[in-house]
Amino acid sequence: MTEQIDHKKRPNGAVTLDSNGAGDYNMTNDVKSLPTAFEAHEEEDTGVESKDEEEEFEAATSYVDVFTIGGYVTLQLFGYLRDFLRRWKVEKSLVAQESEDNAGFAPLYSNWEDFYTRNVYIRIRDCWNRPICSVPGATIKLLERSTPNYGWDFHMTGETIECINMGSYNYLGFAEKFGTCAEDAVAAIDKYGVAGCSPRDDIGTQTVHLELEALVARFVGCEAAVTFGMGFATNSANIPALVDKHCAVLSDSLNHSSIVTGVRLSGAFVKTYKHNDMADMENKLKELVLAGHPRTRRPFKKVLIIVEGVYSMEGSICKLREIIALKKKYKAYLFLDEAHSIGALGPHGRGVVDYFGLDPKDVDIMMGTFTKSFGSAGGYIAGSRDLIDYLKNASGGMIYASAMPAAVAQQIVTSMTIIMGEDGTDEGIRRIRQLAENTRYFRSELKKRGFIIYGHKDSPVVPLLLYYPTKIATFGRFMLQRGIAVVVVGFPATPVKLGRARFCLSAAHTKEMLDKVLQATDEVGDILNIKYSRRYGPNAAVKKDSPSVVNARKNS
Repeated sequence: MTEQIDHKKRPNGAVTLDSNGAGDYNMTNDVKSLPTAFEAHEEEDTGVESKDEEEEFEAATSYVDVFTIGGYVTLQLFGYLRDFLRRWKVEKSLVAQESEDNAGFAPLYSNWEDFYTRNVYIRIRDCWNRPICSVPGATIKLLERSTPNYGWDFHMTGETIECINMGSYNYLGFAEKFGTCAEDAVAAIDKYGVAGCSPRDDIGTQTVHLELEALVARFVGCEAAVTFGMGFATNSANIPALVDKHCAVLSDSLNHSSIVTGVRLSGAFVKTYKHNDMADMENKLKELVLAGHPRTRRPFKKVLIIVEGVYSMEGSICKLREIIALKKKYKAYLFLDEAHSIGALGPHGRGVVDYFGLDPKDVDIMMGTFTKSFGSAGGYIAGSRDLIDYLKNASGGMIYASAMPAAVAQQIVTSMTIIMGEDGTDEGIRRIRQLAENTRYFRSELKKRGFIIYGHKDSPVVPLLLYYPTKIATFGRFMLQRGIAVVVVGFPATPVKLGRARFCLSAAHTKEMLDKVLQATDEVGDILNIKYSRRYGPNAAVKKDSPSVVNARKNS
């Protein structure tokens, strides 16, 4: 387990990973006089329109920002007032109290977090944590709840609410209770049981795990792969095995919490760059390579760039072509998280690498999860065989965590086989194309109605900006009344000024379902006055040029 992998120089000057997260290549001398990666890239005119240009982040008018901040300030002032009333027993307090036996101890949790929870979140808690009692497919059944005290307690009424499901990550519609996937998963339980009751390193590895890992490697175009039972832990348990305090991590500012947790646990020096801003990324990367550690000025043994394929809160897609150019130039490693892009992007459903038509070998570490497009659970890391052999002996997710249940693994094997067309049908490609059609249709229709929609036109994650804290909860409630289950998100999960609703498209959605969701969204949008766009819809102040005008400008 402690044996190091040989340091084999690669063509771009980087070195292979060793078991303590170190490499012995000094990158400083190679980059001082090189042109920027963008200058080099611009010289190669491929004649293909960049897919990066198809992304939008429209800003609302200034008054929206002002009133949004004002809304949170008002909530905070009323929170202080309610705390005052509770202290003097004018209002009955339902807040959890520290035990009297702990007098003099430091509090177990942050006072500000508790203030926000008891005075803001509790009042709108009915918009989250809704229990379901069905498969999370195109439609979903929710258990109806009532609260006698504004969110402090909930009671089940015994009734259910059937809704169109716009909240689950069921991108390709494999979350089904009938069909080949379900049948194969049940058969796996009959053969292997419900759980392996052991880590993979002990006696938890079953034949279905080996079959799955070989299939994943072929699917993503890598030499080998290793799988884990939890998507979050795939990042948080493996990043510390790849980098340590002698290494640096360059991370997108909007990377997922699992990545942030893994980087923190690793002890590596971390720098973030502005989301999808390649100029800022190159500046930060150059600084890491040339200046080294800010305290010792010694060069880092390794620089690891970490990005996501699709960003789950913004609906944006990483600029992978430019990122690969930078990583090659500065001899850095690239860790690509394809949790939301694998299965959902690309003509073959193989993620953002497939979407841009790039070589998987240009990505050193490919990570993804099975919880979205495959209707299952867990995650994987794919790459060179040396990398995977190392992780199997160094990752806490392999050594300590219980093995993925066989039924979960079989669900992935069956759904991935369908996506690859190895089941003898075209069902996989049909679902991939249907998801792409649904995504573009839904996004364009929301824009036509005047909503501000974030992200890339091909991203199945569709954020609709709500801004105001009060409108976040009201939107979720009004949509539920119209039979639509949608996720609403506010501070602290998003910046204070950027509360939103998040729609997740699925290949299982029919056009009739999407039209019903659009109609309900349009109605609620008019009621709440949330059609803020000045580019599209009835309030558009900036009209896009027609293709003829664009062509005339190019010709001139």
